[in-house]
Amino acid sequence: MNEVNAAILVIDDEEIVRDNIEDILVPKQQSAQSELISDAESLLFAEPKPLLSPRISNLPTFTVDKAVNGMEGLKLIKASLEAGKPYAVIFLDMRMPGWSGLETAIEIRKYDSKAEIIFVTAFSDRSIDEIVEQAGQNVGYHCKPYASEEIIQLATKGVADYNRMRNLENLIDSISSIELNKPQLTSLLRNILDQISTSLNTDMALIGKLHDDLSYEKVLSIGAIEEKINLQELITVIKGVDIVKNQVMQIDELVVARLDDYSIFVVLKKQEKLKVEKMYLLKLFIQNAAQAIRNAELNEQLLQKEKLSAVGNAVGMVMHDLRSPIKNIKVITSLIRDDYPNSELLDMIDQCTEQASEIFDDFLDFIGQTPVEKFPVNVNKLVDEALKQAGTRDGFENITLHKDIPELLMVPGDESKLRRSIINLVNNAVDALHDNKVPNASVTVSASLYQGNQVLITVTDNGPGVPIEIGKTLFEPFVTKQKNKGTGLGLAIVKQFITAHGGEIWFVNNPGAVFSILLPQ
Repeated sequence: MNEVNAAILVIDDEEIVRDNIEDILVPKQQSAQSELISDAESLLFAEPKPLLSPRISNLPTFTVDKAVNGMEGLKLIKASLEAGKPYAVIFLDMRMPGWSGLETAIEIRKYDSKAEIIFVTAFSDRSIDEIVEQAGQNVGYHCKPYASEEIIQLATKGVADYNRMRNLENLIDSISSIELNKPQLTSLLRNILDQISTSLNTDMALIGKLHDDLSYEKVLSIGAIEEKINLQELITVIKGVDIVKNQVMQIDELVVARLDDYSIFVVLKKQEKLKVEKMYLLKLFIQNAAQAIRNAELNEQLLQKEKLSAVGNAVGMVMHDLRSPIKNIKVITSLIRDDYPNSELLDMIDQCTEQASEIFDDFLDFIGQTPVEKFPVNVNKLVDEALKQAGTRDGFENITLHKDIPELLMVPGDESKLRRSIINLVNNAVDALHDNKVPNASVTVSASLYQGNQVLITVTDNGPGVPIEIGKTLFEPFVTKQKNKGTGLGLAIVKQFITAHGGEIWFVNNPGAVFSILLPQ
């Protein structure tokens, strides 16, 4: 159990007030009486008797420091923070020579945002709203004159609130450091949604991913929130006000929280403005929950990299051993050409051999993330070669192909890697059309200058489009769905190749899949 921090600082220009608050919280007379009782017990009894012991108090054991003005108080606060022993509660006069109480509080908040500040004053030129706005949420206000019991109550409540918040911070911080895998991430999101719903006493909440294109991918929900609100209109409003990530805001009866890539919408049972302390706790929870989600996602990425590395090492060894015999095929075909100089079959064998060699080289480059070497590449010629190699794909013969590329369009790049990228995109389109038995199937490959200094290449099909459940992770390794062929590495390889060229790749469904590659010229 953590030790309770009951350190008190009194900042007041009146000595009698400073000493009085100290006497109330750390009564000297009680200590003297306790010593007298103890001495009497020693004289009267061989062993001290419990019935003469002082009454045990449930109050915190306060310690009190004092300062005559704001500047002196700030020095004590800085020293306490450096020593790792911050004050839990600060009693602060409002009217003082030099810095006023509010000015002092503003200076304190530059170094300590957690201490409970309690203004104890006979006069104030500031409204309570202004004080809260400038001095922070965790402030109190009490008028002089005061009774001893009132000071004890204020100090006790302030210490309790301070320690409750620190314990909550420590608890959430420990949760945020937990490493989770993907299934556990779903449980974490469910727990976050339940905790927020319970805290706000509501039975309608929703958590999901808000993407840059304003689309909202629902993850989990509670109650009939989607019937209560127009989610698309709400998302537009949220984007308009640009809510800061890992923060919380309230719009009428709706509470919205952003956790990096996730957003939470909660409908309150009745329209009322949440108290400052409730919002503070929600913000604290959201910030640490976001860290827990980041840890879970980073852990999942690490597992993916480890999985890819293990597969890559195994495949790399196999490819290294196979590369030599595959390349030796061309040596054999060159000898056969002496007897069959015009054999189209030998030409096809050579083309397949070259394709296999390039696949091996490119895959090994993908594992090692080899930098690209750029040379001028004719895009039209590149696409023709890619389509020729893709022509061996099952189902290609039933697809109508369209190509719209300027004859002399050039781009700096690694010809092999760009060709492999086009081949992979065309192969994916062919597979989608063939596997789904799309009537009048067609694939269009086009390219053009974009904004004067870039080249835009698109591969479009009239198939069913990319399944929505894999759309956001499509370029990650091992992501595939309902394909008869493929390892789930094709688009990951394309992504790496295009990124290595300093380019971008993305897709949309319109309604078939449209993959776009943007390369610097």
